[in-house]
Amino acid sequence: MDTIWVIVIVVLVLGVVVGNITLLKYSAKFKFPTPPKPVDDDKTSKGPAGKSEGKKTSNGFDDEDDDW
Repeated sequence: MDTIWVIVIVVLVLGVVVGNITLLKYSAKFKFPTPPKPVDDDKTSKGPAGKSEGKKTSNGFDDEDDDW
């Protein structure tokens, strides 16, 4: 293999590694907004077992299920 191709490949690999490290440092400064938790206004409506009939929202995401 020619020496020039080896140098080109090494420079490309180093460029990708340095670019990814720079991107990680830059993106670490961003703060992600947390979704607001829904307020349950109707606290008096209970189901047949005395439990609330509202949706289960532990962290603001209503598509998350813990019932596997």
